[in-house]
Amino acid sequence: MSAVVTFRIPKRLKKKMDMLRDVVNWSEELRKFVEQRVKELEQERAIIQLEEIIQKIPKTPKGSTVKYVREDRDSH
Repeated sequence: MSAVVTFRIPKRLKKKMDMLRDVVNWSEELRKFVEQRVKELEQERAIIQLEEIIQKIPKTPKGSTVKYVREDRDSH
C-alpha cells in the first residue's frame, strides 16, 4: 500500500519538469531520492546513538591492556 505526498515547488521549476516529462519519471526520481535521504538520516541517527552509548562506557585504567595481555600470555 502507498501514500500520497504533496509539496509545493516554484511554477518555473514545474514548467521545466514538464518539459522533461518524456525523459524523466519524476515520481520514481523523487521516490528514490526520498528513500535514499531517509536511509542516510537513519544512519546518522544510529551513529549519534552509538556515540552516546560509547561515551557512557567507563574508561579503563591506564596500563590495563598491558596487564591483561600479560595475564593471558602467562596463563598458557
